[in-house]
Amino acid sequence: MSDSRLDAFKDNGAVFFIFGATGDLAKRKLFPAFFSLYKEGKLPERFAVIGLARRARTKEQFKADLLQSITEFARYKLNAEDEIWQRFVEHFEYLSLDIHNVEGYKALKDASERLEDKFDIKGNRLFYLALAPELFAGVANNLKLGGLLEGSGWNRLVIEKPFGYDLESAEKLNRQIGEVFREEEIFRIDHYLGKEMVQNIEIIRFANAFFEPLWNNKYIANIQITLSETVGVEERGGYYDHSGAIRDMGQNHMLQMVTMMAMEPPSRLNPEDIRDEKVKVLRSLRIHETAEDVRANVVRGQYTDGVLRGKALPGYRSEDAVSPDSVTETYFGARLYVDNFRWAGVPFYIRTGKRLPVKTTEVVVEFKNMPDNVYLAKRTKLQPNLLVFRVNPLEGIYIKINAKQPGSDSMIIPVAMDFCQSCQVGLNTPEAYERLLYDAARGESTYFTRWDEVSLQWRFVDRIVQAWSKDSRDLNLYPAGSWGPEAMDKLLAEDGFHWWPINGQEESDVLWVKGQE
Repeated sequence: MSDSRLDAFKDNGAVFFIFGATGDLAKRKLFPAFFSLYKEGKLPERFAVIGLARRARTKEQFKADLLQSITEFARYKLNAEDEIWQRFVEHFEYLSLDIHNVEGYKALKDASERLEDKFDIKGNRLFYLALAPELFAGVANNLKLGGLLEGSGWNRLVIEKPFGYDLESAEKLNRQIGEVFREEEIFRIDHYLGKEMVQNIEIIRFANAFFEPLWNNKYIANIQITLSETVGVEERGGYYDHSGAIRDMGQNHMLQMVTMMAMEPPSRLNPEDIRDEKVKVLRSLRIHETAEDVRANVVRGQYTDGVLRGKALPGYRSEDAVSPDSVTETYFGARLYVDNFRWAGVPFYIRTGKRLPVKTTEVVVEFKNMPDNVYLAKRTKLQPNLLVFRVNPLEGIYIKINAKQPGSDSMIIPVAMDFCQSCQVGLNTPEAYERLLYDAARGESTYFTRWDEVSLQWRFVDRIVQAWSKDSRDLNLYPAGSWGPEAMDKLLAEDGFHWWPINGQEESDVLWVKGQE
């Protein structure tokens, strides 16, 4: 991103319209993100935020909601007496809006123009739709009819996942929004792309001479991506029973992580060139042509009653708003192949699920093993080298290599060198939504998904879902608190591999060398 575009945001500012301002996303993520950006000087004084929802709220009630949100969820401590709070809150207003009533948008335009005059904002407007996807198209059209897109500056639309329910619905939604906004004005959020360690993947890959030359099928045996959750569906049972793990996590987060690991170096470090390389990966994904291909490479599971850390957990079919005979998957795992020159023959194993033992996101790169010669084989069995990206909740990187055990003649043991980024920056690691809000305001689209990415992701997922819809006998049940269906472990065993322990904490035979205390 050029400095001139960044300066344009700082010099001209913007009005942010938060649709769904009384919702959980705004409370937990968006408003705390605004405060962090303001405290760090990334938001200019030329900004305003208009919270929008149907619920009636007075100005004082909205201020109280805002203070509670920041006090509870922001990275920085805040008291109502703080001078920074007094300055910050003056940039916020709330309007009750029926999103289906065009007249309300005309009143919203008047409020926007008043705030633009008050804070000397040059007509720039960012519309953030923290709403259900079925409302996106209607709101976009009413923004146009209400005259809100007629300002003198830029207009940008930020929308949350899921973008559609399948390829057909996604194409329809894209057509509807495309009648109002140009593609370069649409910012589709995948909040995992805003995480520090996900963005660090391309830096680690492309900025280190001892990784990039080895980043291919000659040296890498397999790549394992885990996105696990300890929670169940909680109050989202109605939504989740309609969606399932493959749509909720697989179609977006998991496939985006695959593209980050498999993409070619971009010719230039600008958004379109980076996203072009991600699209090439998605085009190279091996499509499952038949139901037999799906059964051979994809595992779906659903959690039953179980126990985690001594606490009894209910099964999925016992959750609120879930059908008692539901066959919706709460676990999605797969063996993927990227059929291009770099990755031919290398399996990418992905898994995501609810009610698993640990909440974590981790990527393991397992390198091909060195041959055990006769001399070494008498003393130990060599283990493969690993490069591990820890994305969440702890951020960091560790590398596992083989070395001589101290004090022995030639006993070889694995040694893990650990860089703990969370230890270095502590709790003040920027939240994903801070980065994404800031990027959208600057027009930096690198870590937002382009339409061709979304469509290719749906094309891959739809084949799997179609196979599942015809036969539910391959639904694997797993007890809550376990690592999911045994069928996924067997999938790796077919290739001679196994899942590596999460965060390396179970590797009791590893000598650890800490990069940060």
